[in-house]
Amino acid sequence: MSQVSDAAETAARAANAPLIQVRDASRSFQLGSEQVYAVRHVNLEIRRNRFVTLVGRSGSGKTTLLNLLAGLDHPTEGKVLFEDRDLADFSEGEMINLRRNRIGVVFQSFALLPLLSAYENVELPLRISGVGARERSRRTDEVLEMVGLTRRARHRPFELSGGEQQRISIARAVAIQPDIMLADEPTGELDSTNASNIFGLFREMSRERGMTVVATTHDRTLLDMADEIYEMSDGTLVQRSGPAQDPEALFKRPDEVDEG
Repeated sequence: MSQVSDAAETAARAANAPLIQVRDASRSFQLGSEQVYAVRHVNLEIRRNRFVTLVGRSGSGKTTLLNLLAGLDHPTEGKVLFEDRDLADFSEGEMINLRRNRIGVVFQSFALLPLLSAYENVELPLRISGVGARERSRRTDEVLEMVGLTRRARHRPFELSGGEQQRISIARAVAIQPDIMLADEPTGELDSTNASNIFGLFREMSRERGMTVVATTHDRTLLDMADEIYEMSDGTLVQRSGPAQDPEALFKRPDEVDEG
């Protein structure tokens, strides 16, 4: 009985532990004689089953931080931990496996292959990961239905609208059934209706599918859908709030916030 209890306690601790931790991480670049910081001494915990947004103006460091979370880049100072393990300690094979199976990435530019249909774009990562034909078909059909594009499955990217292409890129990331999905400005090129639909989809995935979603945005109208909101300014994480607080304040100058 005690072994069962210990196992349950261990599982509960694992479920409540942060999926990703950023510990005093900085990312700097050398430009001539000048050292420029894109991310500066950031501390952050991303927990499971949460929809998290990183907000801020262009050049604030959002994309760089997202790349650090994905292991696409590494901090020049500090650490990024995935399940308590420093990403810097992962071998090349382990990083490939992590990106293929545990971390889904949605790029702002969609990154769809133009000669493949929507269905084939979604299926390709599963094929690369060695998923069997029957399971590939099941997962691809499932995620296309989830994003509402089953009827457009045989169309190529140039035959799809911007909103449809973004939903295909999200379906491709979700098809691998990752623990966390990282989306870089996923609504940057979309109209307000499509942008709202995409963020609504993220909220659904975190609440109904148990997936953690981290998305960068500068669209303040979407923030009330998120569980947690972090603001970045000049590479620094300067504020945290939840949807119940005033998201408008994240886009105001300090003097405007004081006056409010």
